Amino acid sequence: MQEKDADLSGTKNVRCLIGEMDGAMIPVVVFEENENVDRRKWRKAGWKEARLSVAREHKSLAKMFLATLGSTERAGDLLGRCAKRLGHVEQTKIHCLGDGALWIQEQVERIFGTKGNYLVDFFHLSEYLSGVSEKCCTQDAKQWLRARQNEMKEGRIEEVMRILKGCAQGGKTDESVRKCLRYMENRPGQFKYKEALAAELPIGSGEIESGNRSVVQKRLKIPGAWGKPETAECMLALRCARINGDWERYWRLINPSFTRAA
Repeated sequence: MQEKDADLSGTKNVRCLIGEMDGAMIPVVVFEENENVDRRKWRKAGWKEARLSVAREHKSLAKMFLATLGSTERAGDLLGRCAKRLGHVEQTKIHCLGDGALWIQEQVERIFGTKGNYLVDFFHLSEYLSGVSEKCCTQDAKQWLRARQNEMKEGRIEEVMRILKGCAQGGKTDESVRKCLRYMENRPGQFKYKEALAAELPIGSGEIESGNRSVVQKRLKIPGAWGKPETAECMLALRCARINGDWERYWRLINPSFTRAA
């Protein structure tokens, strides 16, 4: 059904969409493909990243989820499908958020080009700043953190980076300050919180974080349960179909005479 929906679009053309992507690790198991061995003994357990994409219209609560165990390109394609189902056209602006993972930015640029704007989740950045607050101030670390957060929201990014550079060069800090500085230097143009707030756009990626729990982990991270990669991919598709409101439509594709149970 997802493949057939690739050419579908929503019933209206929207001006602005919010898009988010993230990954969550799920337990998987691979069995030895040999009929002469005991498959209960010859199995390999591990973890695999499930990549979730979500999109919604600006100022709307209705969301569209799609997920995959595949490549980052596959995840990017699914975000594009979410946007298209919601009414994305060439004139639509895309406001995307993520935790700073480089693959998310790359997919936003690949799928949406200049129409896509990517922002690093404000709360992930705040975690980096919080981690160095006690090393960069001599008095109240919480007050120092609030001051840096306010400066970032006001668009005073260079001022924050100048403060971090001063801390890194002071000789009294550890690698965490330099790590925070590199995190910001390697993501130019991804901290435009002032512009986002002025346009009433979100600066946090809480929707994808909660989606990881409710869509992916609630079914595929059950304590003691392990899934095969190929069946886990199918389960992700079913989870998304149900949450997107496509459950009955899916079953009617399987069986045209399907009717919902009372």
